[in-house]
Amino acid sequence: MLGFFDSTLRVNTGLTYNFMMFFASELQEAEKKMRNMAHMPVKGRIAQALISLQQQFGTKDGGIIGIELSRHDLASFAGSTYETVFRVINELVKEGIVSVNGKKILVINHDALTMLTLDTNLQLQKI
Repeated sequence: MLGFFDSTLRVNTGLTYNFMMFFASELQEAEKKMRNMAHMPVKGRIAQALISLQQQFGTKDGGIIGIELSRHDLASFAGSTYETVFRVINELVKEGIVSVNGKKILVINHDALTMLTLDTNLQLQKI
């Protein structure tokens, strides 16, 4: 099977080029995520995590993010600690940006959530 794939890549340069471009794009995205984890404030990382989860899993039942995560899972996803995620989520609830019911998270103000990530992204582009 590997021989067939190898010979296909050698013969079909268009396929090889498309694979190379796909992997280059994935590598750029991974580098961007790592840079954000290193430089973005915790609140921005958690906001970015919620936006990513909403994009990946969609919404259900009136806008609730389509996956239910514990605070520990969200902390791992955002590269933070449970305590910090708990505090930031409570801040976002007080600010009226999200609503939380157990493991269900509803994004109320998507624009405000996005703004938490954009300010930092503009600073990171200068680096």
